[in-house]
Amino acid sequence: MREMGLKSKVSKKFSPTTTVSDPAKAAAPNVLNQSFKTDAPNRKWATDITYLPTTAGWVYLAVVLDLFSRKVVGWAISESLATPLVSSALRNAVELRKPDTNGLLHHSDRGSQYTSDDYQQTLKTLNMTCSMSRTGCCYDNAVMERFFWSLKHEWTKFESFDNICDARLSVFQYIDTFYNSKRIHQTLGYRTPDECEEQYQAKLAV
Repeated sequence: MREMGLKSKVSKKFSPTTTVSDPAKAAAPNVLNQSFKTDAPNRKWATDITYLPTTAGWVYLAVVLDLFSRKVVGWAISESLATPLVSSALRNAVELRKPDTNGLLHHSDRGSQYTSDDYQQTLKTLNMTCSMSRTGCCYDNAVMERFFWSLKHEWTKFESFDNICDARLSVFQYIDTFYNSKRIHQTLGYRTPDECEEQYQAKLAV
């Protein structure tokens, strides 16, 4: 093509890698085993990382989602993929929900952030049960994959961000003003995550 002066009109876009395993760390077993349903909030949490482009470079978003209601219960955004990103998202979830973390199932991929000593020590301190997807099997964390698909195809792909502050504001708007409170889910009987949890609490009060 170079010899003939031809240039492709289609280019492969670069996508950063968010899951890099640490061979020195052992992954936890897949306790969740694609069992994404549970009968109460704060029994099973799933978490993952994705990336968002900005004019200033890539930023990374970590999200914690409650599998009972599909509600985003914690998130954090950073210019770094290091462990503090996922630790901040988990801390955000624990501080907002104030759950009984004893035995709460925590499912993630095998990324080095989640297998790191610091993060694993946090899970042990909280007495959470650690579960991890099998290598290369996106279906093991399908609910998180679906959330990130919705975030990007319903929201961020229609916007452009100058910097991390713009991206953070946009993610906040999607999660807090739309996804949790207004977006219905077929899995939830066409209810929103907030409606699902409100109806659960109402049943407990009867």
